[in-house]
Amino acid sequence: MPPPCLRRAGAVRSFRRYDSIGGMSEDHWHRPLTHVRKGELSGDTNQTSGMTRWEALSGKSAGSQKLWMGQTHVAAGASSGDHHHGEAETAIYVVSGTPAFAFAEGDREVKIQAGPGDYIFVPPYVPHREENPGSEEAVVIIARSSQEGIVVNLDSLWPA
Repeated sequence: MPPPCLRRAGAVRSFRRYDSIGGMSEDHWHRPLTHVRKGELSGDTNQTSGMTRWEALSGKSAGSQKLWMGQTHVAAGASSGDHHHGEAETAIYVVSGTPAFAFAEGDREVKIQAGPGDYIFVPPYVPHREENPGSEEAVVIIARSSQEGIVVNLDSLWPA
């Protein structure tokens, strides 16, 4: 039985145990946590020109089924290529720098200027670009609703 602080109505209580005939059953209460240290992030993920994307948590690194999380770095004065993240929703948290996020609204380009502590939401399939007009590297944390680092690089924010 889980401790009282974890008991609640409707909570999933599943355990991986050996049953009476030696088979395994699920155990959602006793799976290990995954710890990825800052020096252990992987650059072995889909990339976009003008930025570096680092993978921290994913299906590959942590066994996640619904989440991808990592960070991107855009050098001072640089701009990424145009891209989108397929069916994944993307949440962005600005750690440092002053990144701008460009996207198309009708026939015009719009830019959201952000700073440390700001959050940005990018809906699925929305073409966008990260820019860094500032004098220091921009670093952002990214979480996506996919266990894979989906990146579709484009020639333009506007579809052909």
